Amino acid sequence: MSMDSTLASEPETIATGVWHPPHSSREVPARLLDVGGSLIVVSNEDGEENRRLVWGVRSDIEISQRVGSVPRRIAFGNESVFETRDNDAIDTYLRSRGEGRSGVIHNLEIVRPRLIGFILAVLVLASVIYRYALPALVEVAVLVTPPVVPEMMSAGTMKTLDQVTFSSSKLSAAEQTEIRDDFARIASNAQGGANRYHLNFRDGGLIGANAFALPDGNLVLTDQLVELAGSDKEMINAVLGHEIGHVEYKHSLRQLYTAAGVAGLVLLIAGDVGSGVQDILTQGGGLLALSYSRQAEAQADRRSVELMRAAGKDPMALSRFFDLLEMKLNDHDKTSMLSTHPGTPERKQAILDYVRELEAKGRQPSG
Repeated sequence: MSMDSTLASEPETIATGVWHPPHSSREVPARLLDVGGSLIVVSNEDGEENRRLVWGVRSDIEISQRVGSVPRRIAFGNESVFETRDNDAIDTYLRSRGEGRSGVIHNLEIVRPRLIGFILAVLVLASVIYRYALPALVEVAVLVTPPVVPEMMSAGTMKTLDQVTFSSSKLSAAEQTEIRDDFARIASNAQGGANRYHLNFRDGGLIGANAFALPDGNLVLTDQLVELAGSDKEMINAVLGHEIGHVEYKHSLRQLYTAAGVAGLVLLIAGDVGSGVQDILTQGGGLLALSYSRQAEAQADRRSVELMRAAGKDPMALSRFFDLLEMKLNDHDKTSMLSTHPGTPERKQAILDYVRELEAKGRQPSG
């Protein structure tokens, strides 16, 4: 039987779409037909010469798997391609030939319980990684980090803050010297000794009353915090002892690696989320590195008590600083299960309890 006689009794159309000639991006409106097991593409253009475009036996034709509503591609042996959005029609044709399997992704899409199960599995896996694997990887990263890395991080942070936030300190040279001498006595009892730590004075600008530590041992004290403390210089010493604790425990480095790990986990699960979201994850990680967890704050508070006692200063000075925050800044927040940091009243009480604990140990007879 000739092809012309076969086409004379026009078979039923499988699907409509466009045909791309071999090695060409040109699109020709066409229909896909099945004639005696062979697939034929027939043009919708006028003229007999345009009607029969390509044909081929099924074994020489490759049909793409279904992925959602993505157009299906039927590739012929002569490297021409028929493309259609009528996925249901192609599925019906394949099932009629015993080839009715859809792609894995499409099966997940059309069978919602499986999709829900897949999402839950991903969430559980992400939770396990965040809860167990990420902390372990962070600890390994902290251990293998060479000293030059915290130095570079700190230098970049200080440069940025000096450009956009800070200005030169307005404290007198005598006041700076007094605070620096007291700081040296505190730092001499810390890991690495006084030479490891360097105190920087700055006008805090919009940041206001604050003190913070950078990973390499540089500490920043703002004029506004000195003004807030007034004549009670031991409160300043206690705050600086707290910041030394953050350096000793490498809290900022851990926070930075944790933020980077969380960002990497999000990108691993979500894939290409776009440059905007990537910027948010990156910049958000930098902000996260400036804050600390509840456990980290408690560790630094206790370390301040220890350093103040070792230097012969009032170990409860940090508690007085929290009293000052409550009075002047109206900071009365109590701890809640959703809070990132311990509330001021709870931290103050924990400091007093720790001072009493150390004093009790000191009164116990040796041996």
